[in-house]
Amino acid sequence: MANFSKSNVPQFSVDVYQNEYLPEGGREVNAIVTVTATGGGTIGSAVGAPQLYSSGQGPSAAVAIMVDCSGSMDYPPTKMRNARDATAAAIDTLRDGVHFAVIGGTHVAKEVYPGNGRLAVADATTRDQAKQALRKLSAGGGTAIGTWVRLADRLLSSADVAIRHGILLTDGRNEHESPEDLRAALDSCAGRFTCDARGVGTDWEVKEVTGIASALLGTADIVADPTGLAADFTRMMETAMGKEVADVALRVWTPVGTTIKFVKQVAPTVVELTDRRTEAGPRAGDYPTGSWGDESRDYHVCVEVPSAGLGREMLAARVSLVVPQPEGASRPSGTESGGGTAQNLGAQGLVRAVWTDDMAASTSINPQVAHYTGQAELAQAIQQGLDLRKAGDMDGATAKLGRAVQLASASGNADTAKLLAKVVDVVDAATGTVRLKAKVTEADEMTLETRSTKTVRVKK
Repeated sequence: MANFSKSNVPQFSVDVYQNEYLPEGGREVNAIVTVTATGGGTIGSAVGAPQLYSSGQGPSAAVAIMVDCSGSMDYPPTKMRNARDATAAAIDTLRDGVHFAVIGGTHVAKEVYPGNGRLAVADATTRDQAKQALRKLSAGGGTAIGTWVRLADRLLSSADVAIRHGILLTDGRNEHESPEDLRAALDSCAGRFTCDARGVGTDWEVKEVTGIASALLGTADIVADPTGLAADFTRMMETAMGKEVADVALRVWTPVGTTIKFVKQVAPTVVELTDRRTEAGPRAGDYPTGSWGDESRDYHVCVEVPSAGLGREMLAARVSLVVPQPEGASRPSGTESGGGTAQNLGAQGLVRAVWTDDMAASTSINPQVAHYTGQAELAQAIQQGLDLRKAGDMDGATAKLGRAVQLASASGNADTAKLLAKVVDVVDAATGTVRLKAKVTEADEMTLETRSTKTVRVKK
């Protein structure tokens, strides 16, 4: 484990959990990489970003709140009122000096506040003005989320800040643009800002909302009862205000002959990162992780190494943390370049491979690897089971959701187990014996699907 411990800089540490022993001929190496960030004051010197702190209260930030104003937000009328109240609560949570804007989303995106392609700077006056502007929000029109995201990107990119974040609320399906248009918008904004997405009510499409959050490295959730929006928006904004460093990447270097099979975040949620790799010099690639505050996350790295003889050992991968820099950016003194144009945050972990004829050593599965392999399978089993249920394949759905119940029980994922129990009657959790419930509310089914990727951490 290594620490980046410069004064007033968030300290990043890396711990690697694995069974490094392979049998003769063995080639697959699995490791759980735990990344932890703690503390921090002014961090401009760590990441080469300008004006990291404003008013001495935290890193400089810009936030865009995107509120669905389509016609369906008027059914029931309280939904629009709850959305206005939630946005007002989020605005109240902004700390002084943070740049912000409110966007009204229909089949087009409209600047609600401050307007004219600008961002406001949070203080008592601008917060009050923004809340006054919210009162004019009314429902009408269609839904084209890609236009909302593109406008948020234009506004957020106008600010010279460290952290750029979006909050997106929708209550319906993205019916007024093609899936390809939405995907193109998300692809163009990926890496430019992070975004939390929320679906309110039960008339929206889970895969759309979770896809937005996944593409923009944010969180997704359901707020089935609109009266819960204000509390949820406040929590989201508090979390956003706690972020201290943006655009952190997991850099994985591998030696000649070694290939990366996959890299995925496995806690606090399952997020596939393999296809998001960007090359970072000879035999190294960067995997985006978004913005960090005081928190810890786990990643599963799987590599395939060349076969070697008994008694041989090798470095299978080196994992470090970097902040990629824009072209032409200068590197602050006292920090290292990690290959490619990036600031190295100084924490790294080593993944090893050792070939042995000790069967007990080579067949043992590391507890962290086993746990998170099960958590990833749990998320997949839930999603497959719900898809089969919607398709009318009740036998297939029962088998998949039964396996999910078994995995949730074995791993101690009590929250997911409770959500599953609203969709199936559990006969025997240990064996995964279940019966599909005859009646399931749409809210319960959507909650299970939306939260299926949430994991529990392994008990150390």
